[in-house]
Amino acid sequence: MRLIETIKNIWKIEDLRKRLTITFLLIVVYRFGCYVVLPGISPAALEAMQAFTNKAGLMQLLDMFSGGAFSQASVFALGIMPYITASIIVQLLGIVVPSFQKMQREGESGRTKMNQITRYLTVLILLVQGPAYLANLRYQAAGAIAFSFWDYAYLTVILAAGSMFIMWLGEKITDKGVGNGISFIILVGIIARLPGAFVQEFTSRLTASQGGLVMFLVEIILLFAVTAGAVLLVQGTRKVPVQYAKRIIGNRQYGGARQYIPLKVNAANVMPIIFAQAIMFIPITFAGFNSDGSGAFVRAFSDNTGFWYNLVYFIMIIAFTYFYTAITVRPTQMADDMKRNNGYIPGVKPGKKTAEYLDAIMDRITLPGSIFLGIVAIMPAFAKLLGVNNSFAQFFGGTSLIITVGVVLDTLQQIEGHLMMHHYDGLMKSGKIKGRTTGSAY
Repeated sequence: MRLIETIKNIWKIEDLRKRLTITFLLIVVYRFGCYVVLPGISPAALEAMQAFTNKAGLMQLLDMFSGGAFSQASVFALGIMPYITASIIVQLLGIVVPSFQKMQREGESGRTKMNQITRYLTVLILLVQGPAYLANLRYQAAGAIAFSFWDYAYLTVILAAGSMFIMWLGEKITDKGVGNGISFIILVGIIARLPGAFVQEFTSRLTASQGGLVMFLVEIILLFAVTAGAVLLVQGTRKVPVQYAKRIIGNRQYGGARQYIPLKVNAANVMPIIFAQAIMFIPITFAGFNSDGSGAFVRAFSDNTGFWYNLVYFIMIIAFTYFYTAITVRPTQMADDMKRNNGYIPGVKPGKKTAEYLDAIMDRITLPGSIFLGIVAIMPAFAKLLGVNNSFAQFFGGTSLIITVGVVLDTLQQIEGHLMMHHYDGLMKSGKIKGRTTGSAY
């Protein structure tokens, strides 16, 4: 079989074999740490925390990204999210703060400085999130545990050290493994919940009142269709032709080739969903994660299967997609770089006209991309309305699906590159994966 032959080819390449082995061992270490419970936490407190996580949308999201460590009160409970939060903050500062803009233009040295700032900011966020997590754990345990000041202090240090260790694991996977370490760790955390959710959904569907095996097969087909749509969204690009002028130096001709700028349909990736989710969780937070006695507004925006919640969520994703695309894709800079390299778009004047042309293309392709991203984001709500259990419904769309698809495609591209470099057939029959560029999935 072709798959077996491809696996054999992968194993023949010493460097790739070593990278895959290192990645596997580091992931085993990460998964083991997810089940190492903080000292002094009783089983009653764990049960209360797991019950709370299952009913609160924000907690479910954090638990998914941490691979279940959040609800287990593990040393890895805070996961990699503080680092992602710090990365987003630094990225946004690079848009509005001149000193950060200067660092972005400094190349490798600038990136090194920004990475260092991101690490320091991650520690500060952890020092805030650690006590908040412990306070919430104590509240949910309802007297089963009691923390003194020193308990808060040393447990916060443990939680912060756990998250920094995860960040180190991610960097090692990037350097010595298959690449994209931070995103790969998030992927592992998401995938770790899939077998349990799958078995739970399968068991529930076998009961007479839940539609039986036929309904379960329909769900699998729908999940496959949504995943295929997410792949199209992640890989979708608009290729803009760029012609480079010919130059004669000595007896040789340079330039004159036609290349393409791949403009992604979903340049914002998963960030609009994360921003929109963070805002949509605010009403639940003010209601104390319990909307029983709250007003109609809070009740409407606490029900993630309700009409108004999903309508506002959908509109916010479209708005944030345009916003994030506008601050990350810079047509003016692209036009200037093209002009400096003697490149031009056929039929378009270099400079300002090129920037306007690229901006117009981005506006046209961002609209369908944002609408499709919004549809993918609200798919879990439709899955829940159709009777899919909450855990399994999370895989029908939203952040988890986009991250999973993006990271899997990036990993396949890494393996594909090694295979093609050693003159082996790629993972796909065509020999290449189209539309992907190496980069983070968050």
